[in-house]
Amino acid sequence: MKIISYPLSALHYLIFGSLLLIFHPIQWIAIHAFGRKTHKAVVDFLNFLLVHVMWMTGNRSYLTFESPLPENTPLIFVANHQSVYDIPPLIWFLRKYAIRFVGKKELGNGTPSITINLRHNGSVLIDRSKPQNAIPQLIEFGKSLQANNDAGFIFPEGTRRRDGKPKPFKTKGLEAIMSQMPDGYVVPLTINNSWKVLKYGAFPMGLGNKITFYVHTPIKIDLNNINQQIVEVEKLVVSKII
Repeated sequence: MKIISYPLSALHYLIFGSLLLIFHPIQWIAIHAFGRKTHKAVVDFLNFLLVHVMWMTGNRSYLTFESPLPENTPLIFVANHQSVYDIPPLIWFLRKYAIRFVGKKELGNGTPSITINLRHNGSVLIDRSKPQNAIPQLIEFGKSLQANNDAGFIFPEGTRRRDGKPKPFKTKGLEAIMSQMPDGYVVPLTINNSWKVLKYGAFPMGLGNKITFYVHTPIKIDLNNINQQIVEVEKLVVSKII
């Protein structure tokens, strides 16, 4: 099986990388000539393609909602993090919510398509080596979600695990965001099996994995009970990890 993965992985990376390069100038044009709505449509289509490029290695993604999410209200999605291949399915499956990510500052280093999207879609990039600077950024991020009824996304583990086992949540960032969202909901989300795509490292890729995203029932944010709610969210996320 691993032997077969070498040519399939090479083809995957060729197409995946080419799509990032091709869509980078298309995003630039969309942003500067047509605005945010068109830019989002371009990003959605790019991630639709990236999700389906994964099919050539037999890696397919599925998302399930436990219950409907509230409409026209601020949301903050909270998930475990298993690999870089978490991101394209999340953007595509949750395109209705135009999610904005909390990411590490290294993602702003000029990676084709990725950096331009994060810099122009309202995401926030933080320096994990300077947490004292991150909290004010995340407070502003929460205020923006509240004011615009937008949806944010954060991986409170900080860094992804390469074996699928969850790390304890780092709670200060999520607490800062939730504290600014009195009308909002926190949405726990559990990711499974995306780590298996990189079980051999970056090359070759793991083949034939069913990557799942389980969206739990949203929890109305209670500003007087944020810390306990974060504990509850972490338990829900972990409860569905295989």
